[in-house]
Amino acid sequence: MKTSFLLSIALGIVTVVAVFIVWTVLGAAGVWDSINQTVQSTIGGEESADFDISDYVGLPRVMGFTMLVAVIDVVLLTAIATLMAFLYNMSAALLGGIEMTLAEDEN
Repeated sequence: MKTSFLLSIALGIVTVVAVFIVWTVLGAAGVWDSINQTVQSTIGGEESADFDISDYVGLPRVMGFTMLVAVIDVVLLTAIATLMAFLYNMSAALLGGIEMTLAEDEN
């Protein structure tokens, strides 16, 4: 359980950092400005002049959602890995499992 918890924490941190990096790269590449211009040219009129994609999917909202997903991911992965380890140990005890012995070579 401890190992799966630590690994899922690491995965959650990697997820948050990866989303931040992708979001920053997309912003630097001008993707959001391009989307704004496309929507404004497609819709036209005065109501499209106020349109800004970052009002709907801005960085704070995306990072908040990503952190929520990361926390849920940590809880679920820890629980599932613990359950799988328990089921493996039960089946190994019942069926004998695979036994491996490590030994050093004596030269």
